[in-house]
Formats: sequence, structure tokens, C-alpha cells
Amino acid sequence: MLYFLIAGVLFGISAGFSPGPLLALVVSETLQHGIDSGIKVALAPIVTDIPIVALVFLLFTQLSEWQAGLGIISLAGGCYVLYMSYTSLRVTGRKLNQTATKPNSLSKGVLTNALSPHPYLFWLGVGAPMVTKSVETNIAAPIVFVAAFYVFLIGSKIVLAVLVGRSKSFMSGTAYSYTMRFLSLTLAIFSLVLFYDGLTLLDVIAS
Repeated sequence: MLYFLIAGVLFGISAGFSPGPLLALVVSETLQHGIDSGIKVALAPIVTDIPIVALVFLLFTQLSEWQAGLGIISLAGGCYVLYMSYTSLRVTGRKLNQTATKPNSLSKGVLTNALSPHPYLFWLGVGAPMVTKSVETNIAAPIVFVAAFYVFLIGSKIVLAVLVGRSKSFMSGTAYSYTMRFLSLTLAIFSLVLFYDGLTLLDVIAS
């Protein structure tokens, strides 16, 4: 049981802090709309991953057929992340606006996570085999693994949102403008990675 607890914690922290579209969106939404918006983005996996995990286990024995689906999802994710990059680039240096327009941060986070192939790839390649193995050890082991994974995945992103939000006094004027440009560039790079992953999964380009 301890093995699966440690595995869940390590995988959760790694996924939570590893660079990706959702992490960039947590920072971007926190800077533009405050800590609450960043936390809402961080909570997106709670909404998206329940059907993802269920779907993965249903299709666990059909990996080859599902590869094309992952490719399509990755291409769609690339388009959405590229759009996010464009909107971040348009932000100019100013005080953080936490009142004007409705940020819809949770919706953005849900779309970003649902259209990213990373949750699917994790559960297909790591999560599903780990849960299958844990069931053979103890009936509570898979629950411990999944709970630890999501507590630390979401928790690490919430910690990041709080840290970024508390330093918002430094994120005005030129510093804020350049930060948003950097985030825009980061999102654009991630969109290219998603496009590459999608084309690779669809066998359009060689891996």
C-alpha cells in the first residue's frame, strides 16, 4: 500500500509542476484575474478526469484503435492553446483587472485539460497499469494511489496560483507586460508540441 501512496504523490507533484498548457493557464489567469481564478483552473482535472479515466479503462484493451483519437484530441488542443497564446499576447501592462469581464477560468481550464492528450496518455501508459497492479495487492490500494495523485496534482497547482497571486504587486507595468508576452510564447510553443504530438499519433510524421 505504501508503494502506491508514494507513487501517487510523486506522479502528482511531477504532473502538477511540469510545464504544460494547464500550468501556463494557472499563471496567466492568476495574473489577469487573481488567485481565485488561478485556483479554479487548478481544479479543472476534477471535472475533466473522471470521464477521461472511465474512458481509458473502457478502451484499455484497444490502444491501437485509440491512437487516432488521441491524435485528433491533440490537434484540437493545439488550436485552443494557440488561441490562448493570442489572447495573452494582447494583454498590456496594467493593474490586474479582477472585476471587469467575467474570466470563466474554470471553463478555460476544463477545455484546456480535456483537449490535451497528456491526461489520456498518462492514464493509458501509467495510471491504468498502476491501478490494475494495485488491485492485485489490496482493494484499497487503487483508491490510495488515485487520491494521492489528484491531491498533489491539484494541490501543487493551487500552491503555484497562491505564490503568483501574492507577488502580483510586482506584476504591473512593464514587468507584467513582459510576463504575459513570455506566457504567450510559452503557450505558442506548447501548441506546436501538441500539433507535433497529434500528427505523430496520426502517423502523418514519423516519431
